[in-house]
Amino acid sequence: MIDYAAEIKELKQKKNAVFLAHNYQMEEVQLIADYLGDSLELSRMAQKADKDIIVFAGVKFMAETAKILYPGKKVLLPRLDAGCPMADMISVDELQALKDAHKNAKVVTYINSSVEIKAMSDACCTSSNAVRVVKNIEAEEVIFVPDRNLGSYVQRMVPEKKLILFEGYCFVHNRIKREEIEEMKKMFPDAPVIVHPEVRSEIIDMADEVLSTSGMLQYATQSDAKRFIVATEQGLIDRMKRENPGKEFYPALRPKICVNMKRTSLRDVYDSLNEEKYEIHVEPEIAQRAVKALNEMLKYI
Repeated sequence: MIDYAAEIKELKQKKNAVFLAHNYQMEEVQLIADYLGDSLELSRMAQKADKDIIVFAGVKFMAETAKILYPGKKVLLPRLDAGCPMADMISVDELQALKDAHKNAKVVTYINSSVEIKAMSDACCTSSNAVRVVKNIEAEEVIFVPDRNLGSYVQRMVPEKKLILFEGYCFVHNRIKREEIEEMKKMFPDAPVIVHPEVRSEIIDMADEVLSTSGMLQYATQSDAKRFIVATEQGLIDRMKRENPGKEFYPALRPKICVNMKRTSLRDVYDSLNEEKYEIHVEPEIAQRAVKALNEMLKYI
């Protein structure tokens, strides 16, 4: 029986590699990561690590983002079939049609998107800084893609601007229902409800706090509350439990799972690093345009 954790550790030293894992990965993968976080946190941590190879346990757009920001690094994605359905919902032609219909609007694109869509954008954003990016971009009209739920939340927070939304969504967060939160509140009336802004507006209305994944982790650590109802993917809740052993964390009635994030196993990470597969490549011209949008986002981190 191969001890993949030990083998991965040895390969990282041998090949001068860093292993990044997203908060939604399986716990066995989270536990051996050099850095654990959301997609942007991990890309920035890759810079600090200063390694030749980046192994990214996440989905394709995350590995693409790391490659765009650090073109001199070899970026490996352990599973090529680990994609993001929301990122795939919008095509280049659909975004171009929106731009043609709203010629004075600027495009703000959620980081959960393909590199081709980023390259057509004026700025990217994360869930934690979307409000600041939209508020500060020099336009009265903003095309916001691809997440309609995050866009609706931003519109609520920035009423002085008109947002044109695309009908994309995160299938994990969009599944969370009002009745589930209501049922959890009956069971744990003293527990604050913390939600990710990718949820639907009716869930935002029920929230005590609307926070990014990193914001949720910080809130849970700093809060005096002992119980929390957390409306997001189960992998983050597992991490919250692990890092706050004196507190209790509950999903929205039933665990919400991103199957794409859960595809990557320790065996996949080992094979990827051992064989240096699957390497992410981005066309230089597209990368140059996409990095401009990412740099606009980085002004508001």
